[in-house]
This record gives sequence, C-alpha cells and structure tokens, in this order.
Amino acid sequence: MKFGVVVFPGSNCDRDMFDALLVDLKQEVQWLWHKDDQLTHFTTEDCLVLPGGFSYGDYLRCGAIARFSPMMQRVIDHAEAGGKVLGVCNGFQILCESKLLPGALLRNANQQFVCRNVYISDSERAVYQIPVAHGEGRYYADDRTLDQLEANGQVLFRYCTREGAITQTANPNGACRNIAGIRNAQGNVIGMMPHPERASSPSLGNLDGRTLLRKWILEQEPEPVG
Repeated sequence: MKFGVVVFPGSNCDRDMFDALLVDLKQEVQWLWHKDDQLTHFTTEDCLVLPGGFSYGDYLRCGAIARFSPMMQRVIDHAEAGGKVLGVCNGFQILCESKLLPGALLRNANQQFVCRNVYISDSERAVYQIPVAHGEGRYYADDRTLDQLEANGQVLFRYCTREGAITQTANPNGACRNIAGIRNAQGNVIGMMPHPERASSPSLGNLDGRTLLRKWILEQEPEPVG
C-alpha cells in the first residue's frame, strides 16, 4: 500500500501525518498538492489522507472550500472506485462536506477550542489515548442517520473514559452519541476527529496512534459493512 497526503493552504498536520506514516509505520508516502488533478501513481490498493489543519483558513465553513479543490475530485473518484481514504480532524470535516461521509462537524458544545488528550474506544472495545485539537469537532447527524450508522457498524470510534466507559463526561465536544469517528457503508472511507499521527512516535511518549493506524488502516481490508 502507498499513501498520498493531500496538502491544502492552511494544513498544519500534514507533516505530522507524513512522518507518522513514513518514519513510524515505515510506509511509502507521497505529497499531493491541492491544485493537482491527477493520481496517476495511485491505485485502489492505496490510501489517500486528508490531514488536519485549517484548509483555506476555514473562512467559510470548515472544509467547505477544500471540498471544491481539484485534488478532492480525484479523492472522490478514488473513494467511489473502492480505494481507501482517511480524513483526520479537518480531513473529517472535508469528507463530510464532500458527502463521502454522512453528517456534519459543528462548533463544540462549550463554544471553545479543545486541545488535550482524550480516550476513544474502537468498535472492538480497544481503548486508545489520542490528542484532539479542534473548535468544530462536534459530530452531528439526525437520529435516523445515527441509528443507521450504528446498525451498520459504521461508528468506529467513540469518546470514552480510560476504562472504556462511554460517558458524557468523557465527551470533549458534545458529539452525538460520543462519536469520534465513522466509516462509509462500503468500509473504505474513514473520518475521525482525534489525531493518531500525534501519538505515533516514542519521543512523544505515546504509541496508541500508531497502533490505531496499523489496525484500522494498514491491516484492515475495506469491505461493505452492515
């Protein structure tokens, strides 16, 4: 598998993600510029990554402008052909704006930027300590969509306590049903608000992000869920 990290104006986690994949996970990684509209070196066996940051300054709405960049059309084509796509933080917002994932990311319930370590559990009940850093990370969808996501097994990550309990006090932004990350119905597009790339190096004292990326991106074969 080869990885392509998309760089938008205002991206600030692209280098972190690139280094986590290249140095910590020993993967082949290439930069992808937002104005380019070709993916000739990538196949559906590869993974495209939308990193965190403030694409286009988030001047209109988080991810709303990035959604129309030339490279995003190629990302959409890649996803629709079955290729893997990962969006982290602002990348998650862009995936929702692009309709590759359902729902939206709204302003945090406390109306403040949140930047700290949190715990999340995956759909297999494993618990990870992963940093968050966002002002608009509150996942929202209507009840019908939320019920469908849960019924299909599309909710991948939820905010939890260190022990894995799904409680409101463990929810840093007021996200519906403590949702921290989801995937699409085909299983090949994943979006999450926490930053696994910031917990992938021994020098940071936390390797939970590396474990998460290896389990859900490197080793996971996309397949329809439900």
